[in-house]
Amino acid sequence: MKVDQLTFQTLGKRAILISWEEKIEKNILQEILQCKKIIQKNYIQLNVEVINTYNLLLINYGFSIENAYGEISALKELLLKTKIGKKIITNQYVLPVCYEEQFALDLKEICQHKNLTSEEFISLHTSINYTLFFIGFLPGFLYLGGLPKTLQIPRKKTPRLNVKKGAVGIGEKQTGIYPQNSAGGWQLIGNCPVTLFDALEDSPSPFLPGDEVQFKSVSIKEHQEILRQVELGAYQIQKLEK
Repeated sequence: MKVDQLTFQTLGKRAILISWEEKIEKNILQEILQCKKIIQKNYIQLNVEVINTYNLLLINYGFSIENAYGEISALKELLLKTKIGKKIITNQYVLPVCYEEQFALDLKEICQHKNLTSEEFISLHTSINYTLFFIGFLPGFLYLGGLPKTLQIPRKKTPRLNVKKGAVGIGEKQTGIYPQNSAGGWQLIGNCPVTLFDALEDSPSPFLPGDEVQFKSVSIKEHQEILRQVELGAYQIQKLEK
């Protein structure tokens, strides 16, 4: 990692933003996550909040930074000592998705545009280990990179005002899941019945940036049974051994 190629800037009086090259790539994510880990470790007494996106790292201090230039210099010096070695240890999950027409509101049109059958689309969408780059714009919304080029399609020109909880969508190079009812402009291809965010839990989301997610196609009947288990608090998200 070449620290001199990164951009450091203040964001207001309480935060510093570090920028990488504007790309969605796993090797960049690995650098960001390793830098995130080293900053959290060295700034633990200050209790700073460190948040990543595809190519950004935000350090939120929670208090006014008296000497921004000195703090940026200290961050640069810290990251210069950071050795990018082994991958950050991550988890791999399997999430069920029902691709039936009642959930897959845009699938038929996408398949026509891509000259694919729905079976071919589903087979390809479920064959990938997607990388979780970050969580936003809603609590628990997973931004998953690695969507095959064959399936990539722009977001809808006019967003829907009401996208149902669990809706699985694609937009550009990504796929993701709406963790709650929301407006949204992603192309909808199915529904995941699993709860992705629960504010009452100690860890509201079981996922972390860098984790991998694979989708498993389920029937309407299986979807309903999983919903029942979720409501009873009996459903366990499938976690694979790596």
